[in-house]
Amino acid sequence: METALYGFAVLLILIVVVRVPIAFSMGIVGFLGFAYVQGLSFSNISDFNWTPSLSMAAKRIVDTAQDYSLSVIPLFILMGNFVTKSGLSQELYRASYAFLGHRKGGLAMATVVACGGFSAICGSSLATSATMAKVAMPPMRKYGYADSLATASIAAGGTLGILIPPSVILVIYGLLTETSIRELFAAGFIPGMLGIVFYLFAVRYVVWRKPENGPCGEKFTWKERLEALNGVWGVLILFAVVMGGIYLGVFTPTEAAGVGAGGAFAIALYRKSLTFGSLYDILTDTARTTAMLFSVVIGALIFSNFINRAGLPADMLTFVSG
Repeated sequence: METALYGFAVLLILIVVVRVPIAFSMGIVGFLGFAYVQGLSFSNISDFNWTPSLSMAAKRIVDTAQDYSLSVIPLFILMGNFVTKSGLSQELYRASYAFLGHRKGGLAMATVVACGGFSAICGSSLATSATMAKVAMPPMRKYGYADSLATASIAAGGTLGILIPPSVILVIYGLLTETSIRELFAAGFIPGMLGIVFYLFAVRYVVWRKPENGPCGEKFTWKERLEALNGVWGVLILFAVVMGGIYLGVFTPTEAAGVGAGGAFAIALYRKSLTFGSLYDILTDTARTTAMLFSVVIGALIFSNFINRAGLPADMLTFVSG
């Protein structure tokens, strides 16, 4: 147990003090720690046997790269990038704004609702926050919203990306813990909806205390509101097909990710928002994000091998049981 605790301490030092990326920190500590618990010593590096750690790390890298179930990660990321490029984020915000913008704090509430809708087809909190910041921040500044309320609504709404399915983080968690992804998606949906509701109450509370922080926006007629809804049908259909297919057993989560990516590509083509340049940017951004996530997964697996080999789970179980 002591060896594992020392490993955690070194991991925190690498991340917090030395500022080594988390993926590499876990990989380094896991690799060296695994070698140490094999009965080796760091006192004489020349006699150090690297074979066990090298074999373990190589197996983890190869197995992760060849894992078919992990293909769901780049496909969901690709779906979100296609949706972003097709301009559906603007349509989501416009529809939310049409119904809520005329109220006190309405633009901030519309931002939260739009973040929830975008999360349902993106799966990433970072992408949700970055996209909605570009869409929602200019109107809120135009109407004189306090920067604290504007940025808080975007940041809070962005957190919905890891709750509302299809969430990339839930997919990774399910794969690492061998938990049903379909059940994780079901478990994340209700908290995500509750998050939207309570964030809306929080905005109302802020503008109730300080009305000047969230002035009313433009009021739309019912005809304009219904017209604004026309732009979000693509999002609703895509979400219904992907999630409905998973829960009805029509296809697996991996197949659903492929269907979603294909559907988002079709929507982008229909809206004539794709060029060869933008397609290249989408694919390269997907590859970069996927590589980052795969690095985290591989580093976590190597580190977990070290923790298991050090006997921490067994020692903790013995400690808890008495």
